Amino acid sequence: MQQQESALFRLLKKQIVVTMQHSYPAVNPDITEWKGQEISDFQEELSSRVNGHISEKWFYTHMKSDSGSLPRIDVLNLLSRYAGYSGWDDFRHRNNSRVTSSSPSRKANRVFILVPLLVIATLTILYFAFKIYNTREYRFCFYDADTREPISNNIIEVSLLLDDESPVNFLCGADGCLMLKTDEVSVTLVVKTPYYQTDTVKRMLDNFKREEMILLRPNNYALMIHYFSRMSVKDWQQRRNQLDRMISDSALIYQVYTAGSVGMELLTKWEFINKLTMPAKSLKDIQILDTRYIKDRIVMLRFRQKEDKP
Repeated sequence: MQQQESALFRLLKKQIVVTMQHSYPAVNPDITEWKGQEISDFQEELSSRVNGHISEKWFYTHMKSDSGSLPRIDVLNLLSRYAGYSGWDDFRHRNNSRVTSSSPSRKANRVFILVPLLVIATLTILYFAFKIYNTREYRFCFYDADTREPISNNIIEVSLLLDDESPVNFLCGADGCLMLKTDEVSVTLVVKTPYYQTDTVKRMLDNFKREEMILLRPNNYALMIHYFSRMSVKDWQQRRNQLDRMISDSALIYQVYTAGSVGMELLTKWEFINKLTMPAKSLKDIQILDTRYIKDRIVMLRFRQKEDKP
């Protein structure tokens, strides 16, 4: 009931403005914005039309604010007569239906706003709770497909492919394993390591199986070159012929220098073969960093020479 009475009083204020505009057309249509001269003009209007008076303090308390408390009944009767009614009861009787019909509408509007917001907030909380609950840690370990031995002490780069996002890159530990936390049901990994063929691995994840063994096929040419650099050459001409068949004539071969040296050096195919196979060879125990092939021949090779420890 109090809410309905307050709504009626707000409606009365609007009708007071309409009545006031008959005498003062330029008066502000929002009664809460009245001040100074407008309040004085309203006081004169009340005095001349209904022989009533309100103070400026009373106006600020009841007309410029919406405190929810109604003025005394005698003042309500005064204001109602100024708006064209016989009194407050007459005003209530003739306008009650307008307030009653509008109140459910406002409540319905609030419901239509609050309910979707509540649903969205609840779904958001449930979504993040679900992601946290379903996030698991998985271990992916990489093995040689021929020997079934772990690939350890190698540079193993893993790129996690994501929908509509850039890949997330990881480096495996010295044990050749990757620890990955995810709430996805499947993952796609691109695995790249110097002495094994680059592979794209797809796995469906199982909450009860947290460790995956992934087999990588050896990069035989890269392994052979690495072994050639470490072995003493007994038949260097045969070794040169093997390298000639493995490497394209137009191959780009880069020697990457270690810390303390400058940049890298570009070698031709035969410069590389000569360094690798001459009896007084200058390349010892090289480490292959990257290789690329066209029709089973190396067209690009990057390597660095391991430095002897003092």
